[in-house]
Amino acid sequence: MCGIVGYIGDRDVSSVLIVGLERLSYRGYDSSGISVISEGELSFWKKSGKIHELSKIIDGLNIKGSLGIGHTRWATHGIPNDINSHPHLDKSKKISIVHNGIIENFLDIKEGLIKEGYVFRSQTDTEVIVHLVDKHYKSNLVQALAAACKHLKGSYGIAMISELDPDKIIVARSGSPLIIGKGQSENFVSSDINTILPHTKDVIYLEDNQFGVITKDDITIYNNELTKIDAVLQHINWDPVQSEKGGHDHFMHKEIHEQPAVVRRIISKYVDSNGSITFKSVKDVPLEDVSRFIIQSCGTSWHAGLIGRYLLENYAKTPSEVDYSSEFRYRRMISKGKDMVLAISQSGETADTLAGIREAKSNFFPIISFVNVKNSSIDRESDAVIYSHSGQEVGVASTKNYISQLTTLYLFSLYLGVIKKELTPEQAKSYIDELNKIPDYIESILAQEETIKTLADKYYLSNQFLFIGRGINFPSALEGALKLKEISYVHATGYAAGELKHGPIALIDSKLPIVCIAPNTSTYDKMLSNIQEVKSRKGKTIIVATEGNKEIADYADDIIYIPKTIEDLSPLLVSIPLQLLSYYIAIKRDCDVDQPRNLAKSVTVE
Repeated sequence: MCGIVGYIGDRDVSSVLIVGLERLSYRGYDSSGISVISEGELSFWKKSGKIHELSKIIDGLNIKGSLGIGHTRWATHGIPNDINSHPHLDKSKKISIVHNGIIENFLDIKEGLIKEGYVFRSQTDTEVIVHLVDKHYKSNLVQALAAACKHLKGSYGIAMISELDPDKIIVARSGSPLIIGKGQSENFVSSDINTILPHTKDVIYLEDNQFGVITKDDITIYNNELTKIDAVLQHINWDPVQSEKGGHDHFMHKEIHEQPAVVRRIISKYVDSNGSITFKSVKDVPLEDVSRFIIQSCGTSWHAGLIGRYLLENYAKTPSEVDYSSEFRYRRMISKGKDMVLAISQSGETADTLAGIREAKSNFFPIISFVNVKNSSIDRESDAVIYSHSGQEVGVASTKNYISQLTTLYLFSLYLGVIKKELTPEQAKSYIDELNKIPDYIESILAQEETIKTLADKYYLSNQFLFIGRGINFPSALEGALKLKEISYVHATGYAAGELKHGPIALIDSKLPIVCIAPNTSTYDKMLSNIQEVKSRKGKTIIVATEGNKEIADYADDIIYIPKTIEDLSPLLVSIPLQLLSYYIAIKRDCDVDQPRNLAKSVTVE
């Protein structure tokens, strides 16, 4: 949430910053702004709304400058408006700061600064930082920023420029990612490596409690005592991802259609020519000794974790539990010495998940993480990492990465089952054979897109939906409801179907659409009984069922068929029509599918 970009060099600085902000827009798009130093003078522009609103102001200004910083905002303190947009300046307008993170004690700091005569223009927590820098400035901006940071509680990634030292970008990090790119007579800084890679593949990952001073020709890193330290320059050997829609109207639509290829890619990465699963990154981890898994994640990744629990218990016979990361970190962590934490995150920067990892490590839990982004904070701080290989996902609502997480967890569970001798290699291969069919099955569901679009036309005016499922598809109901409310702003709730009679059944009437997830699984008969309960109360049923099931059609107002597969793979197929239904309802409701209101792709604040 929120994104930072900075540049120093001979290029058109405003263009570099704007392009960088566009690549960071998934992190927040409530407002944006830039500061530039030209011939020793600081100028700034900022605007609420999406980045193109800022571009309208800047286009045609012929901005000159040798360095600058930019920011795209996801509002945490203060409404999205021009005043609360970053950058924020000191009272003399000679120091400019952009910030990602949350300063938890900003109200106390603000109260003290007001007593000292400082005037605040915004409602943000960030503004206290620039006033603290001004307060502590004597003759050295790095020392002033370091002194300011000693007051801060919370998380921050900070980039600062100033007329007082007009040839430097100064950065600081604690809990919020910052990457420095080293070029030829130019340097870069960003919250996301994909903003830097089009320009250079040589990068420094700023670590917590470090400061950086960036000039055109040099990068100097300091620890929190301002002692110079040797920075590790890494060469990234993969190419930046080009975010193109490829003929689709939206990134989300494109990413839904990429899912067959994603599953095939994961199989090719982790299944060898003999049909055996190989996870090289965990080969030295004593998985056979693990007696309990604790899965921690957020949002869609939490739903993947819930399904992962079923898979781990089914194939590896290992007790597993699942926590929201935001709750996990505050639990009393009791380990018998054979427990392991599994963390799941698309971005690898999810603040709550990262905090959970750090808390678990402090209590001596080993960590394996499932992430999509290499070299992310979670990647670097975990004991071992399994990549989900979904490719960059631009749409804020996760689609293909959810499928990649499920696929990877399925393979990991089979791998673990063989290691623990709960499965024979031959049994594991038979389950892999079933997985190999999934890409074709997904394509057959995508071929029903027009049918699902028609359903969206029928139901898009409904302001409430209920999603129900059982067993391994109870999490599918949660995920379906999340997708709908994320992008269409419709109130949707997912429930375990067996819990209907314990309260939610009171909601059911002739106006309420109920999405019933009922493939042919071990809980099908129970699910059918729940659907009958819904119909007896005149609920509108949209049923996701297995091809060939004619019995269930008698209880359906509308029905979507999916191919027959084994129970543990059914969530991969169930998710596709639910994604498409949410997508087309959002289109009909004229919602911004790729950048829904109030959301950000990478949640880097707690």
